[in-house]
Amino acid sequence: MQQLIQVWTALDMRRKLIVLGATLAMFAAVIALSRMASAPSMALLYSGLEPSTSGEVVTALEQQNVPYEIRGNAIYVDVARRDALRMTLAAQGLPANGTKGYELLDSLTGFGTTSRMFDAAYWRAKEGELARTIASSPQIAFARVHIANSSGDLFRSNRDPSASVTVKSSGTGVSDAHARALTFLIASSVAGLTPDKVTIMDENGALLGTSAGNAAAGAAAKGQSDELRARILRLVEARVGQGNAVVEVAVDTVSEREEISERLIDPDSLIAISTDTEERSSENSGSAGRGVTVASNLPDGDAANGGGQSREQDSETRERVNYEFSETRREVLRPAGSVRRISVAILVNDLQSLNEEGGSDTQPRSEEELNDLKALVASAAGLDTSRGDEVTIRSMAFEPVEPAGVSATGLVAGSATMDVNSLARLGLLGLVALGLGIFVLRPILTRPPIEAAPQPPALTGTIEPGDLPENALPESDPAELPGPARPDPMERFRELIGERQDESIQVLQSWLAEKGEKV
Repeated sequence: MQQLIQVWTALDMRRKLIVLGATLAMFAAVIALSRMASAPSMALLYSGLEPSTSGEVVTALEQQNVPYEIRGNAIYVDVARRDALRMTLAAQGLPANGTKGYELLDSLTGFGTTSRMFDAAYWRAKEGELARTIASSPQIAFARVHIANSSGDLFRSNRDPSASVTVKSSGTGVSDAHARALTFLIASSVAGLTPDKVTIMDENGALLGTSAGNAAAGAAAKGQSDELRARILRLVEARVGQGNAVVEVAVDTVSEREEISERLIDPDSLIAISTDTEERSSENSGSAGRGVTVASNLPDGDAANGGGQSREQDSETRERVNYEFSETRREVLRPAGSVRRISVAILVNDLQSLNEEGGSDTQPRSEEELNDLKALVASAAGLDTSRGDEVTIRSMAFEPVEPAGVSATGLVAGSATMDVNSLARLGLLGLVALGLGIFVLRPILTRPPIEAAPQPPALTGTIEPGDLPENALPESDPAELPGPARPDPMERFRELIGERQDESIQVLQSWLAEKGEKV
């Protein structure tokens, strides 16, 4: 403390003002940074809400005395209370979704509600529920669903339903896989709706997942190729070693749905499948009538004999045989995604060996080994040569890969929950404290204390022989002396008078007093 007092007293007025200003500035900066560090770190609570919904959320936060910030259309709160506030607001039904679901049906009554009105309300409720389900994803901020269904129209034949969806991403975008998932979600939620009848559009007007069938087929083909690749790579690396093989599998799939119906009839193959025989017979007997003549009128004529007898017999047989040709019926259904062709390409590293000089030499693998690997791969992948599947395997030297280095994972990099703003504030506060210690306190503390200059002897008005140092007043002319010019004694005397004004005035007063007494 004594050292600080000595240093402070040794400074002139200008330096004292500089030290005071720097100290006050550093003190104000430390206080400001401390307040910034102690202030809560704000995190996003909700964004992209409708103005009415945002007002309801802000009102609820004010009722709970929660500090918040509004930045554009986003609401920020303390990061430590964000999750708890979201659950609390969700319990209060906030933020309220502008799209209504099945609660629309609660307002309908049996009186005055026609079937057409009920169908319209039902489809509105269905659209609202689907929009809520889609908007529940973190990647989607808003969604709207429209379903076209003509089942309630009595004067028009029923058509297959279709759906159109408009989504707005929350900033990360909607991937094709997510769009395909939404397509199948909507198709499975509406009876009779197929994925190819669903259209999804983003806020920029771009179509997402335009062909659900082709997308599903492509996803299935990718899954099959990845599975085959992993299986083949595991098999090949068991022989050549890990990292010494590269496997690529291409699966060509059918992208369209195909249905084939065939009916084959062999005209040379007649087969009796049924025989129907019918027999009919008839017999008729009676007198044969004769014409009236003179003889028939006589007693002994033909009339006395009673006439002649006649007899008829008829027989008929019918046989009907039914024949059928040999017929073959075949129906083939080939859904989209069935494998059309598989191609496998394998690259293995050459064999490494040491030469006489201690270096490394490479030599390709033998054809026998490659053929054995090819046979194993064809068997493991289930390849069919009649379908056009093929395997290509080659042995080549791999280029050495330089290691990119090892990234050390420290405390800051490994902690996912570390607040970057808090770290920046703490770092800035540390830099200010370090600068204060290095540039302000350290020079003051390490500066050697300034010794007080020896006080000159009191002025009495007379100069004694021992008061001046030797050679102070040379007898010769100072201009004639060799070396640098020496100061003028009178100039030095004037400087002493200027430094010791009070004592000089006292000496002059004493001189004047002595002269007055003599007079």
